[in-house]
Amino acid sequence: MHDSFKAKAHLDVAGKRYEIFRLDAVANSARLPFSMKILLENLLRHEDGVTVKRADIEAVANWNPQAEPSTEIQYRPARVLMQDFTGVPAVVDLAAMRDAMSALGGDPDKINPLQPAELVIDHSVQVDKYGSDAALGLNAELEFSRNKERYQFLKWGQQAFDNFAVVPPDTGIVHQVNVEYLARVVFGREVDGVLQAYPDTLVGTDSHTTMINGVGVLGWGVGGIEAEASMLGQPVSMLIPKVVGVKLTGKLPEGATATDLVLTIVEMLRKHGVVGKFVEFYGPAVKTLPMGDRTTIANMGPEYGATCGLFPIDEETLDFLRLTGRSDEQVALVEAYAKAQGMFDADGSLEADYSETLELDISTVVPSLAGPKRPQDRVALTDVKAGFEAALKKVNAERGVATKPPVKTSMDGQDVEVGDGAVVIAAITSCTNTSNPSVMLGAGLVAKKAVERGLSVPPWVKTSLGPGSMVVTKYLEEAGLMEPLKALGFHVVGYGCTTCIGNSGPLRPEVSQAIADGDLTVASVLSGNRNFEGRVHAEVRMNYLASPPLVVVYAIAGRMGFAPYKDPLATDKDGNPVYMRDIWPTQGEVADAVASFVGADDFTQSYAEVFKGDARWQGLSAPAGKTFAWDAGSTYVQEPPYFQGITMAPEPVAAIEGARCLALLGDSVTTDHISPAGNIKADSPAGRYLIEHGVAPGDFNSYGSRRGNHEVMMRGTFANIRLRNKMAPGTEGGVTLHQPDGEQLSIFDAAMRYQADGVPAIVIAGKEYGSGSSRDWAAKGPRLLGVRAVIAESYERIHRTNLVCMGVLPLQFQPGDSAESLGLTGYESFTIEGLDDGRAKEVKVTATATDGGTKQFDARVRIDTPNEVEYYQHGGILHYVLRKLAA
Repeated sequence: MHDSFKAKAHLDVAGKRYEIFRLDAVANSARLPFSMKILLENLLRHEDGVTVKRADIEAVANWNPQAEPSTEIQYRPARVLMQDFTGVPAVVDLAAMRDAMSALGGDPDKINPLQPAELVIDHSVQVDKYGSDAALGLNAELEFSRNKERYQFLKWGQQAFDNFAVVPPDTGIVHQVNVEYLARVVFGREVDGVLQAYPDTLVGTDSHTTMINGVGVLGWGVGGIEAEASMLGQPVSMLIPKVVGVKLTGKLPEGATATDLVLTIVEMLRKHGVVGKFVEFYGPAVKTLPMGDRTTIANMGPEYGATCGLFPIDEETLDFLRLTGRSDEQVALVEAYAKAQGMFDADGSLEADYSETLELDISTVVPSLAGPKRPQDRVALTDVKAGFEAALKKVNAERGVATKPPVKTSMDGQDVEVGDGAVVIAAITSCTNTSNPSVMLGAGLVAKKAVERGLSVPPWVKTSLGPGSMVVTKYLEEAGLMEPLKALGFHVVGYGCTTCIGNSGPLRPEVSQAIADGDLTVASVLSGNRNFEGRVHAEVRMNYLASPPLVVVYAIAGRMGFAPYKDPLATDKDGNPVYMRDIWPTQGEVADAVASFVGADDFTQSYAEVFKGDARWQGLSAPAGKTFAWDAGSTYVQEPPYFQGITMAPEPVAAIEGARCLALLGDSVTTDHISPAGNIKADSPAGRYLIEHGVAPGDFNSYGSRRGNHEVMMRGTFANIRLRNKMAPGTEGGVTLHQPDGEQLSIFDAAMRYQADGVPAIVIAGKEYGSGSSRDWAAKGPRLLGVRAVIAESYERIHRTNLVCMGVLPLQFQPGDSAESLGLTGYESFTIEGLDDGRAKEVKVTATATDGGTKQFDARVRIDTPNEVEYYQHGGILHYVLRKLAA
């Protein structure tokens, strides 16, 4: 390794000597933002004269905050974090690469994580059962019965791969476990025989990896394919970013929560525009924010569009590490290292040169919700009733239905009415909020006051509590707040993401029937981070994000159409009206509960045997061996076809000729629309495949649970029930018109017909194509459907990268151009020329209509870095890595 700046030095902490690379050895480093200091240290430590050169280090040290990103660097995160939905296909790909390595004559053991890779199984538990103490155990039993093959595969991976650890199911949500247990903040690790100290950094196969930014750890979400390459020692190729500084001042007012604060930040930063940029929070108010508030804000980085939302290391960080049971030695290392490197904010005055600065006086934050379709659409609680009524009219107008009278039905011996705007799901869910003791205890206090007034939850509301980690259950129990929560139906249903990722489980049959009979537009209220259409539940069209205390409030109200500050929630046991103000706790009450009931013992006990798992996990058998014995009969795990027939040298990049459009899409098409997610319908291509393979509809499980089987996933790509393909007007879901005959088919069936005829496919879209979660299958699925290119007005960062990494060409309309302005219908035949073996910055697209008329336009090539050019030339990043290792 090189050390051009003589930055190598030593740091003595608690009787140990660590090798470090000092930032002050490089001129100008003191003025850099916190995130840039981390990047600078990373380059100093990995300088090798090839992937990291002196000029790269100087480019970061002399960073121009105002310059547009143009300089590429090779960044190596310290570890990789995965959840099981994205982690299973990542491990499947690694297993397939071992087979492919053998076929190329290489050593399969080279396919092995070279740095810590940690996977938390948290995405598989569904809310099938709720409202009873038995719900947790019953849901866990169902989870294991449905996912046995996947879990056996992961247990195989745990023994087959080095540096790979699995946190078993029913333990916690990945990002909460990361914050509460896995995060090092500063690594102390032996590298090539030398004990080194360096910043804890990571990439994760989930966009909300940014939650770790709250504790001063730089991390963000990437696609599973990028994570796999990183595990295999490949650097993350990135452009030196712009950094937006957000100065926080003031103090949260009475009645406002961290959730209200983050919804305000999401709205503000979305309006400003921070996509592709780093965001750092600083200023006097940061010192007043406990770690739970910081991680809530950091978690929703994807919602405000930033790559990361980083907080400084300070005394609160050290206190949190002590609270969560980290060793005295580790806390001492974090403190000594951060101070030695100028990364410690001792008094709230740490400030840097930023590309842009924004300021938020948090005393102006008001209680809020966000919805009904996007997290950035904040609505002040004072305006929720009017906002809901306007949104309802809009949603019904889009559906072409009129508001209908409520449907009368009977539940639990009561005659009730379910109408438009009925809250049919109220879920305390998602690490965004469950990691924050103040809002969780706040929810418990609301429940306690409500139960004392004799309030209850209407029977059409499906209530659930997914605590995020066992720690939350412990402190709620110690505070005496679990019983009132359960009295309102908020029993623990599982230690996983549950409703936040759409694992809501079925509604009551009576509720589903009422929705169908009345063609109702009903709502959910959840303490999650995403409320995109079709995500939470297939029968629920309006979804609102809210703090856990407000989730309890709306569960009791049972409807969106009420004014929380004016209308009563319900009547008490004496017939008196009860208002939200009557059951809302003060900040002092919440603070007292946090101080009294959240202690270090809760964390040390909960995480004492975190990798051991329960009896179900311990009793699970798993195959042995360095290569996986694929089972042709499995409907969960199959060997993917990516490497079939691979040769050592890639084919040259050729023009795309005579392509047909699979889908012509509008703005804000998310990865939830593209990637298979949620329940599998029996009459869908995926459902028919499973039935053909002997799987009964009751055992379909979710798309997410079957991500290790490409046959299911490619059939579910573009199959979201809310997808609107302009090529097939009047339809919803994965429907298209096959060209040139115009026959209406599922997108999957049309794609298979094109492939059989040797016809490539493309997709055309509007603005923000691929916004949402960092889902690898949103890129893998289209590639397997034969999609060779996407032409969009703009892309979300992660999805654009994932397309390149799967060998799909991302093209962007020129400014001012769009499918509409160019008169494209999707019925044309398309030719894309001038690729220059993937190096072109612009290409020529020719669209030929059925009458022979042509339209030509130029499109920008969004292969943004030299490394991405190589990935595209090889047909994808995994092919590139495999060939490099085999050589």
